[in-house]
Amino acid sequence: MTTWILFVGLQPEAVDFSDPALPPGFNAEKIHAGIAVAMREIAERGWQADLCLIRPDETAGPTFAHQLSSKVYDCVVIGAGVRLPPKNLRLLEVLVNAVLEAGPGTKIAFNTRPEDSADAAARWVRAD
Repeated sequence: MTTWILFVGLQPEAVDFSDPALPPGFNAEKIHAGIAVAMREIAERGWQADLCLIRPDETAGPTFAHQLSSKVYDCVVIGAGVRLPPKNLRLLEVLVNAVLEAGPGTKIAFNTRPEDSADAAARWVRAD
C-alpha cells in the first residue's frame, strides 16, 4: 500500500521575509532548497509526495481544497511559514479545517523548516 504525503507551504516568492516571526536570513532560495530536501527524504522513506504551494490570500483555501480532493493522503505536513507568523493564523485555520473536511482520519503534522518535513510526517505515519 502506497503512503501519500501532502506537503503544503507558502510559495517562497510570496513570503514576507521582513516578518520578525521568521528566522533571520531566510529567503526564497533557501525555502526552495529545503523543499527539494524534504521531497527527496520523503521519497527515500518509500512514500509518495505531492507539493502544494499556496499564496497567502483568498486563493489559498480553494487551491488547497482542490489538491486535497485529488487523492487520499495519509498525512498532510503544514509548513512553518504558514503557522509561525501570527498574521497567518486565519490561513492556518483554513488549511487545518480543509484537511478535516476533505480527509477525515488524515494525520496533520507541522514542520519547523522545510528540511524536517519527512520527520514531521514520520511522527504520524506508521512504517510499512
